[in-house]
Amino acid sequence: MYNYIKIEQKQAVTVLTISAPKSLNALNSIVLGELDDALTHLTEETRVLIITGDGEKSFVAGADISEMAGLNEAEGFDFGKKGADVFRRIETLPIPVIAAVNGFALGGGCELAMACDIRICSSNAKFGQPEVGLGIIPGFSGTYRLAKLVGMGMAKQLIYTGKPIKADEALRIGLVNAVYEQPELMDAAMQMAENICANAPLAVAYAKQCINEEYDLNADDAVAFENKMFGRCFATEDQKNGMKAFLNKEKPQFCGK
Repeated sequence: MYNYIKIEQKQAVTVLTISAPKSLNALNSIVLGELDDALTHLTEETRVLIITGDGEKSFVAGADISEMAGLNEAEGFDFGKKGADVFRRIETLPIPVIAAVNGFALGGGCELAMACDIRICSSNAKFGQPEVGLGIIPGFSGTYRLAKLVGMGMAKQLIYTGKPIKADEALRIGLVNAVYEQPELMDAAMQMAENICANAPLAVAYAKQCINEEYDLNADDAVAFENKMFGRCFATEDQKNGMKAFLNKEKPQFCGK
C-alpha cells in the first residue's frame, strides 16, 4: 500500500515504521503524505500507536535536504506547513503515541519524536536540531515543542548550536522518558503500549486531551477543564465497570464506551 511506511497490527497496538533506509528514513513530501494517510486509516481497534524507523541506525535522520535545497520562499513555507500539519495530527490523535527512537533523530526526526506523547530510545540514539547549519530553522514545529519539553534555555542552546546530543543527555534533560539497549527497545515499547491498553480507553483519551489543552491555559481555566472532563468520565460504561470490578476485587473489562 505504501512505499515508505510499514504498518503492523498487534491486537490493539499499531506499529508504524518509516522505511526509507537509503536516506536513513529522511522525510520528503512523499513520506509525509504516506504518514498522513496512514494516520487517517488507523484501525478502530488501535488504542496505542508506536512510531519507529527501519533498521538499527536511524529513526528519522531529518527532512530530505535534496528536496529542500531548490525551494523558494513560498515552496519552503508549504513544505514546512505540510510537516507541521502531519505532526500536529500525531500530537492530537485521541490515542497515545509512543516514539521508539532507534538511532538518529535529527531535525525533522527529532520534531517527529517530540510530536509523540512518549519518547523512548536506544542507547545509540542521537537527537538534535541542526537546521541553522543549513541556513534554515526547525520547520516542523521544533522551536515550539522543544522549548516546552526541555525548557527555553536548553532549547535555545540545542537550536542555536545545532549540536546533537546522545541518549543519556536526552534522558537527563527530559527529552526522552527512558533509554534501552537496541535489542530491547521495541519490546519495551510494546510492554508500555500493553500497559496503556489495559486501562479504560476513554479515560486515557480524556487524560491526553486534558494534558494537551490545559498546558497553555491559566490555572483557573485548566482546573475547570479538568473538572469538566472528570465529570464526563462518569457518563461512560468503563467508569461503571472499572469501579465495580475494583470493589468486587475483579479484573475490569473495558469496552471504550
